[in-house]
Parts: sequence; C-alpha cells; structure tokens
Amino acid sequence: MHIFLNALGATCASGWTYVRNVIPHLSQRADVRTTVLMKRQLRQGLTDSANVSVLDIDPAANAAWRFWFEQTMIPGLIRKSGADVLVSAGNFALRSSPVPQILLSGNSLYTNSDFSRHLRARRELGLWLDNRIKSCFARRSIHWADATVAPSRTFADELQRWAGKEVVSIHHGFDRNVFFGDATPLPDPLQQKLDSPSNALRLLFVSHYNYYRNFETLLRALPIFRERLSGRKIRLFLTCQLRSKDNPGSFRAEEAAALVDRLGIREEVVQLGTIPYNLLHRVYKACDVYVTPAYAETFAHPLVEAMASGLPVVASDLPVHREICGQAALYFRRFSPEELSRQLLRVADSADYRQQLAERGVIRSHDFSWAKHTDELLGLAATLVRTRTRSLETCVLASGTSRDVQAVSEVG
Repeated sequence: MHIFLNALGATCASGWTYVRNVIPHLSQRADVRTTVLMKRQLRQGLTDSANVSVLDIDPAANAAWRFWFEQTMIPGLIRKSGADVLVSAGNFALRSSPVPQILLSGNSLYTNSDFSRHLRARRELGLWLDNRIKSCFARRSIHWADATVAPSRTFADELQRWAGKEVVSIHHGFDRNVFFGDATPLPDPLQQKLDSPSNALRLLFVSHYNYYRNFETLLRALPIFRERLSGRKIRLFLTCQLRSKDNPGSFRAEEAAALVDRLGIREEVVQLGTIPYNLLHRVYKACDVYVTPAYAETFAHPLVEAMASGLPVVASDLPVHREICGQAALYFRRFSPEELSRQLLRVADSADYRQQLAERGVIRSHDFSWAKHTDELLGLAATLVRTRTRSLETCVLASGTSRDVQAVSEVG
C-alpha cells in the first residue's frame, strides 16, 4: 500500500508532533510506501529512505494560498506518486481526491464556543472572522473525506455532532525511546533557571502563548496559591516568552505580560522560551507538578509526556483531559483561579499524594503508542482501498465488461 501524507498543515505544536512521530513508524513498515508533502523549513531531520519519500515546498504564509495549492496541485502529485490513499493532516480535505482520503481533524477552535466568545471580548474581529471561515471549510472537509479521524473519542463525538457525519477516534501516541532518548544536557543558563531557588515548588506548563490555553487563569491562581503555601517559594516555568513576536500565530501576549506585573508575580513566572523537543524531557524531570488551564483541546500531548515523566497533573476539567489522564490528575473549573489554587495546594501539601498521582500517570501513559496509532490508521486505509476496489468492480460488472473486471481486480 502506498500512502500520500499531506502534511502542509503541520506548522507547530501538535501538528508537527504528529508528523515527527508517525513518519518513523511508517518507515519501519515493509508493506507500506509513504510519500510525505511538507513545508521545507520543517524537513530538518527527515530524509528519504527505502520506503519514505519527502516532497518539500516553500509555501506562501497565508491560508488562502495553501487551500488553492492543495485543491489544484496535490491531485496531480498524488497521481504522479502512484499512491493508493491520501492522508490529509491539517483539518482540511481535498474537494475531489483521486484516491480514498482520510482526513485528520485536530483543531477544536473551529467548534469551541469559549474561543469565539474570547475573540469577541478581546475585539479580535480579524481572528474571529478567520476562524469562522476556516471552520466552514473544516466542516465541509469532513463530508469531502472518505473517513475522518480525531485524536480522542471526546473530540470525535464533538465533530460528529457538529458535522453530522461519523468520525473515527484513533488516539495519538507516545514513544518513550524517542522522547527520553537524547542524553544531551540542558544548556547551562537554562539549567540554572530551573535550579533556582533549590527549595521552590516547580510548576510547569508546556505551550506557546495563545488565548485558548488560558494562561490568564493560571497566572491569576499564582498569588492565591503563593499566599496559601505560607512562605514556601514557587516557580511557574513556561516554555514560551510572553511577547507576541516570539510566538506563532496572531495572538497578542502583551496583556498576559502586563498581568504578571499587576499581580506581582514576576519572580514566580519564569519564561524559558521554546525548548527543543529532544531536550523537553529534561525540563519535565526538573519540575514537580504539571499544570494546564486550557479550555480547548483535542488530545494534549504534554499531558502524556508529563505522566510518562512521573509528574502529577493538575488540569482544567475538560472531557478530553479526563479521557487522557483518568485518575492520574486533579481537575478544576477551567476559568476558576480559586479552584486551581486549591487543587495545587492538595498536591503541594502531601508528598504521598503527589507520588500516588505520579504512579498512576506513569501507568496511564503506557496506554498511548504511536505504533498502535499507525497500525490503526493503516488498517483504516486498507479498508478504504478494499471498499473503493469493490465499488469499482461492481460498476464494471454492471457494465458487463469482464476484461475490465480483471484489470480492476489486479490493480486492487
């Protein structure tokens, strides 16, 4: 079987995490050939192999160009490659694919009412309109595709209600050997930030800055939590800078930076900046608690990374967070700094409870596997190919041309 993976939509965060982890597993399959289409700037570390070919382009930055290129140029690339199945990663499908198409849909912003309200409250009308337009194409894409795959059952159900078409759930995975495999130490300046002060309770939130990760609720919880800790120092480590120019997308971080000053928590908030993926495991290991206040998620890879690293988790009470973490996390109402502070205090006050949550998390993290994800995705692809072949055979039989029946069967 030959897979054509359109990864032009993989730009950062979960999209690139997906491509980076799935391609090695595809390359290990002797029964599968893969052609990958991706942005040139993301190709670093990915090379052609016996059964994986990489096509890279240097696209324009805007979504309109990407949509035009995908709809007009990719069908020809698919035919030229000889692929049997198209996997469209990035929420948008081809209107008319020459082969069966699997759409990977993983952007909850198109269906999330909190995000729409948030944009209107911030008077981000440009972003609001952009999201509305993209959501229309994302909904239509579910109907254009032969099958749509979501990274969690929670999000699959949400998409199904939204689009009115069945959506398959295949959990994203986690690869211990890849994540923990690099022995390179952290740069000294970064390690010094993580080590100081030595007796602080270290909280970690892995994300670039955006609105839907709800940084403001986490920041507002810090002074409450600091007061309740009765003198013990705390540090919140962010894997970003609260400056708009240092984050992808059009989200304005200056209000969050100003909030840090207004709350008097500049000492407690440590902005590490972007951490290379191969070093990220060392940052998890240097911290005590993982926390996420996000109000929109489809899977949340950092939760699995945190659990695998042995960190107790405190997460906003979203159905998808409960699906991923189960009993390995404490939960709080997504816009309640007070409740977040109480849950952090429960973890901070009991070393035994922290250990209990950490042990549950390590066990839970073993439920996620990129190898399993790849197997299920390829199983779905094989089913679509067989269905398309049977459909073609039925059409040919109806026309009564036995020679064409034999030709179609040989192709299948």
